[in-house]
Amino acid sequence: MSKSGREEDVRSSSSQSMVEKTLEVAKASVFGERKEKEMKKETRLGISAKKDEDFPSWYSQVCRFGELITLSDTKGLYILEPSATKIWNTLRSYMDAELEKLGGVEEKKFPMLIKRDSLEKEKDHIEGFKPEVAWVTRAGEHDLPTPYALRPTSETIIYPYFKNRIRTHRDLPMKVNQWVNVVRWEVSDPIPLIRGREFDWQEGHSAFATKEEADEEVLEVLNIYSRVYEDLLAVPVIKGRKSDKEKFAGADYTTSVEAFIPTTGRGVQAATSHCLGQNFAKMFEIAFEDKEVKRDKKGKIIKPMVWQNSWGLSTRSIGVMAMTHGDEKGLVLPPKVARHQVVVIPVPFKGADTKRISQECQAVKATLQGAGVRVIVDERENYACGWKYADWEMKGVPLRIELGPRDLEKNQVRVVRRDTGVKMDVLRVDLVEKVKDLLEAIQRDLYDEAKRKLEESIQKVETWDEFKEALRLKKLVLAPWCDEVEVENDVKENTKGENEAGAKTLCTPFEQPELREDTLCFASGKPAKKWTYWGRSY
Repeated sequence: MSKSGREEDVRSSSSQSMVEKTLEVAKASVFGERKEKEMKKETRLGISAKKDEDFPSWYSQVCRFGELITLSDTKGLYILEPSATKIWNTLRSYMDAELEKLGGVEEKKFPMLIKRDSLEKEKDHIEGFKPEVAWVTRAGEHDLPTPYALRPTSETIIYPYFKNRIRTHRDLPMKVNQWVNVVRWEVSDPIPLIRGREFDWQEGHSAFATKEEADEEVLEVLNIYSRVYEDLLAVPVIKGRKSDKEKFAGADYTTSVEAFIPTTGRGVQAATSHCLGQNFAKMFEIAFEDKEVKRDKKGKIIKPMVWQNSWGLSTRSIGVMAMTHGDEKGLVLPPKVARHQVVVIPVPFKGADTKRISQECQAVKATLQGAGVRVIVDERENYACGWKYADWEMKGVPLRIELGPRDLEKNQVRVVRRDTGVKMDVLRVDLVEKVKDLLEAIQRDLYDEAKRKLEESIQKVETWDEFKEALRLKKLVLAPWCDEVEVENDVKENTKGENEAGAKTLCTPFEQPELREDTLCFASGKPAKKWTYWGRSY
């Protein structure tokens, strides 16, 4: 076999089975003369579960083997690995810049311990979180005089601060944002990055003098969340309003961006922006002296209550991204959020000038880094090339660059796309331009493919039988609804299956299809008031 032929053998090996590939490539590589016991064999290399057949196992493997998380010794608590941390930090930088454009948002950080009396001050609010609150009752050997809740959300600790800081209309609007972790002791089985007992999030709270200002901000922030998902994570989302049953406890109304996972037929509440009205202001007595002072009959100044919003995005976004783009080989990362956008792998074989190949790999890295590309060289000598290919595919790196003796002769490299597997030989002189074009194409193509799958998953129905069939086919169901809570409850109860939660409203989209006057609710037969998305959800 010629040297070039043996090099092609190494390159094509990633299509073979994982176990056979590791051994075969090892024998064909520069390390083939080493004893097999010196080769590091990883029997876990490769995702063993199929996305379409066993999604929960597949997703768990993608998160762990793709090195997004590591399991801790406590159920529901996860360690974020550098890849996930990079994604979260990228989202944070983007959000911070967008909030700065929004104007007036100040970053603060509030305590994570909340007194029981404070948390229970608003009954509707605590009722929404009561099953999830974790309590601290002891310090050292001593019982605390009052239990403290580990922050499930921060209304009850931020709003007393608002009360003390807001005096007149000149103090408004007041907008604060914090990047913190929260604890919600879920009683159901946790799902990595989707539903855990502790997770990171961004939590914004604002107060305004008028309802109009509050309403405007609700949608401004929701649009930011939509761009986070679509522009950075390449995940299409639907913007809409939650039903009264599904809105945040204590809010006037809740808006959300909703994602959908076609493989499972489940929706995901991806981020929320709530208009709290004056409910919390009344509870915490957050009032202000208006520009036009008004007095009551006794001459006392009448202070109106502020109008408030709250809004949040969490590390659930990373899980949604992994579910959306991942495939049978593992994680697929959009280039904008990938920790490493390119991995360079030397492709040597017995007798090759490995030192020169290594030097040229480093030169490629330096060139790309100089152009702003995040790149790493994999020179691990105890792994064969095929093993490395599969390893980096599993980690989702958008582009792989291979460089061997034949490439040196032709002054080129081989570039392989993670999303499609397409391979191409690129001259070194054109490398920077080509890599940048490919990264942009991958980002765009990932979104377009996810958008296509989402649109194919949407099924518009008008009858109960059509609804049940669409649900059976794992569709995102758009149906006319009378907007009654009792009907919503009935739908959920009547669609429960064995070990399967019932369907519920996901959101009423802002972009509404035409609603004929004679359109009836699919579930009750009463006159329909709106089109609403329904489905099972995480």
